[in-house]
Amino acid sequence: MSTVTFVEYDGTSHDVDLVEGESLMEIATNGAIPGIDADCGGEAACGTCHIFVDSEWISTTGRRTDEESQMLEMSSECEPNSRLACQVIAAASMDGLKVRLPEYQI
Repeated sequence: MSTVTFVEYDGTSHDVDLVEGESLMEIATNGAIPGIDADCGGEAACGTCHIFVDSEWISTTGRRTDEESQMLEMSSECEPNSRLACQVIAAASMDGLKVRLPEYQI
C-alpha cells in the first residue's frame, strides 16, 4: 500500500495510507491527523488544511492555484511550498510523499 507522511510542527510523524483520487485533506481527516481542521470541507475557502510540500515533491503534487495563493497568503506562515491539502489529489506517483504542518492553521 502507498503511504503519505504528515509531520506535525513538533516533529511528530504520522504515516497513513495514500488513497488515489482522494485529497490529502481527506486522507488526513480520515487518518485523524492532528492539525488538519478542514473547516470548509475541501472548498479552498478557509485555509485550515495548510501544509508544506517538501521541495522534491513539488513537481509531483503540482503548484498552487491563484485561489489557493489568496487563501494561503493570509497566513503568516505562508512559504513558497505552501499548499492547501484539499487541493492536492493523491496519485500513485505520490507514494512516500512527506508534508509538514504549520504551527497554526488560519
